[in-house]
Amino acid sequence: MSKRFDVEPPFLLPARTVSIPGRGEFFVRHHQHSDKTAPVVVVLHGWTASSDLQFFTAYEGLSAHVSIIGIDHRGHGRGLRTDVDFTLEDCADDAAAVCAALGVRAVIAVGYSMGGPIAMLLTRRHPQLVSGLVLQATALEWRATSRERARFRVSRLLGPITRRLIRPSTIRFVFARRVSRRHPLRAHLGWMMSEWRRNDPWHMAQAGRAISKFDARPWAATLGVPTTVVLTTNDQLVPPRKQRQLAEATKATVVPLDGDHFVNVGKPADFSEATIRAVRSVMNARSADQVAR
Repeated sequence: MSKRFDVEPPFLLPARTVSIPGRGEFFVRHHQHSDKTAPVVVVLHGWTASSDLQFFTAYEGLSAHVSIIGIDHRGHGRGLRTDVDFTLEDCADDAAAVCAALGVRAVIAVGYSMGGPIAMLLTRRHPQLVSGLVLQATALEWRATSRERARFRVSRLLGPITRRLIRPSTIRFVFARRVSRRHPLRAHLGWMMSEWRRNDPWHMAQAGRAISKFDARPWAATLGVPTTVVLTTNDQLVPPRKQRQLAEATKATVVPLDGDHFVNVGKPADFSEATIRAVRSVMNARSADQVAR
């Protein structure tokens, strides 16, 4: 008989549904800090993840310092299911609309992997909203080489088929290899697998296509907000050289994080600490800019 894991959720932020006319209903994690002057951070997750699955290991530590808004992107987690093609621009506009509906006028945008392009687009399309950027395990583009373009073509073709045919036992095997018996997140393994299975296969393929076409090289230097890059030093999916190019283009402070692309799960305490450090870096840069003015 296959091994089963308890679906025990970890520490999560309060949830609410935000209804936006013309866009739809959004499942949102919303933590309001007791200090009304504390900055608001909007967290933007990566491809095939959700806000919870991407950031749950940083929620508690981060919530001690800032207010937090977490959004599931279209087709991911509990995000919108639409019949239009997935675009990163729509995701950025969704985030802006949710912030407006919650009465939030300024945010630090934290984007992990695919969430990085969404955070950059949010800054470019809604400059009055974003006062700072934290970009984690992400890049300016994923299409510079023929190998990268081929990898995305294959993943777009095989991804939906794989997700429709994959068995729960296979998912358990993959997750269990990363979260070993003595891992601090072992008690939440069943919950993590359940979260991953919320994703919509068609939207995942569409999102992969959108990522493969993204290229911020012509305009990243013009964003004009304090930026910190959390650079995952052993990343096999987003090479560190690409992360360094992003930091150079955005004149960002760099916070190195010893881990791979799944460091949020592999080294949860380190990921939380690096995220807090990066947000503080942006907060300090904002304060310095205000004093200079």
